[in-house]
Amino acid sequence: MSIDKLQPAPNNQVGVYIPYYPQAAKRSLLPLAISLYQKGVLEGQRKIEGGDSISFIATWNVSTLPADLTRCRIQFDGNAELSYELMLANFEFVDFLIEVIMNFKRARLADFSQAFYRKLLRLDD
Repeated sequence: MSIDKLQPAPNNQVGVYIPYYPQAAKRSLLPLAISLYQKGVLEGQRKIEGGDSISFIATWNVSTLPADLTRCRIQFDGNAELSYELMLANFEFVDFLIEVIMNFKRARLADFSQAFYRKLLRLDD
């Protein structure tokens, strides 16, 4: 499933997330991010500065409430030894998915933000 083929989620599913996103730019992408979230999977490429991109597949559990926890697993290059996992509130994870969509619209590359990877690798703990 390509990000540019996503259909916006219905308003009743988006409405419960609205209070978590005061920024208009993020709110405008929220219906697409909820739709992507509901897929439970994202295939993408992690851009490596000065090198080749590394493919990844991210999977997560899907829930309906913004405060529920999401467990996200990400595996790079189809290699089980390059698997990582993190747990965070759904509204936080959806925020990262909004950034994925923003990045895709800008660079035509499905990838998470630097902030997501810092959290995934626990660099800020």
